[in-house]
Amino acid sequence: MPVTPLVWILTLAVTVAFFVYEFFAHVRRPHEPSVGEAARWSAFYIGLALLFGVGLGSVAGWTYGGEYFAGYLTEKALSVDNLFVFLLLMTGFAVPKIYQQKVLMIGIVIALVLRGAFIAIGAGLIANFSWVFYLFGALLLVLAYRQAFTGGDHDPAHGRFMTFVRRHLPVSDDDDGGRLTTVRQGRRLFTPMFLTIVAIGFIDLIFAVDSIPAVYGLTEEAYIVFTANAFALMGLRQLYFLIGGLLERLVYLAQGLAVILGFIGVKLVLHALHVNEVPFVNGGESVAWAPEIPIWFSLLFIATTIAVATVASLVKTRADGAAVAPPE
Repeated sequence: MPVTPLVWILTLAVTVAFFVYEFFAHVRRPHEPSVGEAARWSAFYIGLALLFGVGLGSVAGWTYGGEYFAGYLTEKALSVDNLFVFLLLMTGFAVPKIYQQKVLMIGIVIALVLRGAFIAIGAGLIANFSWVFYLFGALLLVLAYRQAFTGGDHDPAHGRFMTFVRRHLPVSDDDDGGRLTTVRQGRRLFTPMFLTIVAIGFIDLIFAVDSIPAVYGLTEEAYIVFTANAFALMGLRQLYFLIGGLLERLVYLAQGLAVILGFIGVKLVLHALHVNEVPFVNGGESVAWAPEIPIWFSLLFIATTIAVATVASLVKTRADGAAVAPPE
C-alpha cells in the first residue's frame, strides 16, 4: 500500500492535535471523570477508529481495511490488558484519582512514541530480512505461553526496575498537588507521580515487545500498524475510568489474549515458511504446503476470541458472586 510522505505528515499532525486537545480540554484541570464523560469520549474514539477503518478500506481496498480492523482489535484487547497493570501502578503508588488522568495522558504519549520507534524498526527488518517472521512468530508463541500461565502475578510498582529507580533517585513521600517534582528543605525531589509515569513508560516498552510483532503478524504495512496503535491508545485514558470496576471481572482476559498471540504466532511462522529464504529450511525455497491464513479469518478469530473470553469471564464472576452471597 503506497503511503506518501504527505499522508504520514497529516496522520502524525492529526494524532498530535488530538492529544494536545485532550490535555487542554480534559487533563489540565485535575478531576475524576464521571462515568458519563468517560463513556461519551470512549464511544467517540471507538467510532473515530471504526470510521477511519471504513475510509481506509474504501480508498486503499478492503484487504488493507481488514488488516487494519484486525490490528485495531488486537491492539485494543492488549491495551485493556495494559489497564490491569496501570490499575496496579496507580494503587501501588497511591495516586489520587483526580491526578490519574495526567499520569495516564503522559504515559500514553510516551507509549505512542516508543511504539512508533518499534514500528519503524520492525518495518526496516521486514523489508530487508524475511527471516524476521520466524523470530516474531517464535517470540509471540513464547509470550502466549507466558500470558496464559505466568501473567498477572507481578506487582510492577515494587518490581526490580522500580526498586532500582527508587534507589538512585531522591523521592518524596507525597505528590505535592500533582507535581512531578517538589522541593523539601532546599532539595529537589521527584514525587511518586513521577515514578508512576516512569513505570508506565517502562511497562509499555515491555508490552510493545508483544504488541508490535502481533500487528505485524496481521499486516506488513507500517502505516496500518501505526494507525491501529494510535487509535487503540487514543481512547485508553477514558476506557480506564469507564471499565475500572469491570477489569477485576475479566478473569479470562489473559487466556483470551494468549490464544490471540498464539494464533498470530502460528500465522507468522506459516507466512515465514511461505516466503522462506533461509537456506537451511527447504533449501531456501518456499514451503509449498504452508498456507496463508486470510485476513477475514484472522479478523473473525480475534473478534470471536475476545467475545468468548469476555462472556466466560462475566459468567464465572457472576457464578462466584452467587456462590459466596449469604442466603436470605
